[in-house]
Amino acid sequence: MKNIWIIAGEASGDMYGAKLATELRKLAAANNQEIHITGMGGPKMIANNIPVKVDSTELGVIGIFEIMRSIFTFIRIYFKLVREAKAERPDAVVLIDYPGFNMLFAKAMYRAKIPVIWYVCPHLWVWAKWRLPVLAKICTKMLVIFPFEEEVFAPTPLKATFVGHPLSEIVSGRLDPELKRDPDTFLLLPGSRKMEIDKLLIPMLDTVSQLKTRHQQLKFHLAAPREKIANMCQKKIDKYRKSHPDCPEISISCGDTGVWMQTAGTGLAASGTVTVECALSGLPLVVGYKLNFFTLLIGMVLVKLYRGFFTMVNIIANKEVFQEFLQWHFAPEELLPAIEAILPGGSRRAEVEAGMKEVSDALRNPNNTSVAERVASECWDV
Repeated sequence: MKNIWIIAGEASGDMYGAKLATELRKLAAANNQEIHITGMGGPKMIANNIPVKVDSTELGVIGIFEIMRSIFTFIRIYFKLVREAKAERPDAVVLIDYPGFNMLFAKAMYRAKIPVIWYVCPHLWVWAKWRLPVLAKICTKMLVIFPFEEEVFAPTPLKATFVGHPLSEIVSGRLDPELKRDPDTFLLLPGSRKMEIDKLLIPMLDTVSQLKTRHQQLKFHLAAPREKIANMCQKKIDKYRKSHPDCPEISISCGDTGVWMQTAGTGLAASGTVTVECALSGLPLVVGYKLNFFTLLIGMVLVKLYRGFFTMVNIIANKEVFQEFLQWHFAPEELLPAIEAILPGGSRRAEVEAGMKEVSDALRNPNNTSVAERVASECWDV
C-alpha cells in the first residue's frame, strides 16, 4: 500500500490537499494499487474521508506574538507528527505552504530520510532568501504555483516546477453562467482569522459608512469562510452600530464566498489568497492588512517586499492591479478614493479588469492536465 502524508495548516492548503487526495486516489486505482492518505488538515480534507492525525482548522495564525500564544500547541503537534512519521515511514510527505511549521517538519523528515515534496512554496523570496539553499537541500521536489518562483530557485540545485495555481481551476469550475454581476453590491472580505477580524473589520465599517453617504445605491455584504468567523463579525457589527447609527445594513453569509465574488460589483479585502481568488473571479478590489505593532517592527527589519508589493495579485502582475494599504494607511481617508476609482465607471475600473485578466492567464497550468492531477503525478513518482 502506498502511504502519502499531506500536511496543510491553513484554509487554502486544506482545500488544495483535498483536491490532491482525490487525484492520488484516481492514480492509485489506475495503477491497481491501494493508497493510504493521512496527515494534518481541516474541514475539506476531513470531508474527503482523509483520517487526519491533526485537525488544523484553527491553526492558521499570523504574526510572531500571535504564534507565541499558541507555541505549546504547535510543539505538541510537531512532536506527535514527527514521532508517527518515523514509525509509519510514509513514501512521501507533501507539505502545503504553512512555512513556519512545515520548515521544521521538513528538516525532521530529511533527517529521517523520508522524501519531502513541497507544494505551494513558502514565500522565502520575501522574508528569507538566505534560507533557499536550506529548502533546496531538505526537499526532494518543489512544486510552485506562481510562474516567477521557478526563477527564484534557479540559483539552487533544486529545480522548481510550475504546476499552475489550483485556484485557477477551482474558480473556473464553480463559475455559474446564470449569475450576473450587480454593480451596486459591495463585498467585504475581512479575512479568515480572528486576528484579521479584530484589526480590519472596524476600519472597513468606518469606510463603508462614509461610502454609503456618497453612493446611496450601494448594498453591502460580508462573506465569511465559516460560521465562527461570521458570528464574530456579526457581534462586532452590532456593537459598532450602537455608537455609529449611520452604519449601513450589512448582510452576512458563510460558505458562499465564491458566489459573492461572481455577483458583487466591487470589494474591499484583507490581503491573502482571497485576492487571487477575486482576480480569477473578475472582482475588482482594494486590499489592505494590519499587523500587531511589534510584529510590524520586526517585519520591517526582516522583510523586503518582492517586486515592491505585499498583495500577491500585484506581485504576479509585477504592477499595481489592486491598490494596497498597509497598517495605518488602512483607513477611510485613503481607502475611499481608491474604492471610488474602481467602482463601475470609475477611473481605474478598466485598468483593474485588464490586470485581473493578465493574472488569470499567467496562473493557468502550462500542461493539459489539471493542477491537482499534475501534482499527484509528481507525488506518485517521488
